[in-house]
Amino acid sequence: MENSENPGPSQSWLQRRLQPRRSRSLPYPRFFKIAFRTAHLMAISTLVGGHAFGGPVSTLKPVLYVAIVTGGGLIFLETYPSLHFLFELWWLMVLGKLILLCLIPFFWARRFPILLVVVAIASVGSHMPLRFRHYSLLYRKVIKV
Repeated sequence: MENSENPGPSQSWLQRRLQPRRSRSLPYPRFFKIAFRTAHLMAISTLVGGHAFGGPVSTLKPVLYVAIVTGGGLIFLETYPSLHFLFELWWLMVLGKLILLCLIPFFWARRFPILLVVVAIASVGSHMPLRFRHYSLLYRKVIKV
């Protein structure tokens, strides 16, 4: 990862604003990441299974909102220390999944195929090589090791 203590002359004004000299931190970040990810996986798996087997809308709609909120929480946990995450290819996949989840209430009849696409994007994104996953469009190189 780039040395954030000394941004050097090669960093633009925008890069210095998006990646502060000292990363911000939250207390117990690992605990919160595990908690949010667990809740998110539970919500997504409940949604996919519930829609696959015709679960009641009254039960599944709140779970959809839990999936959206926990996904947003994961995004917050990733971006709080530094915003460089927003320029990695991984972010495009996360953003795509969140947009698809937010579209479900408007395309309710197509909810199951949309959820399958979300799961496929998640699987590919989780297992893609680091050279793609953490490639920064801003720095034009991998910035996480």
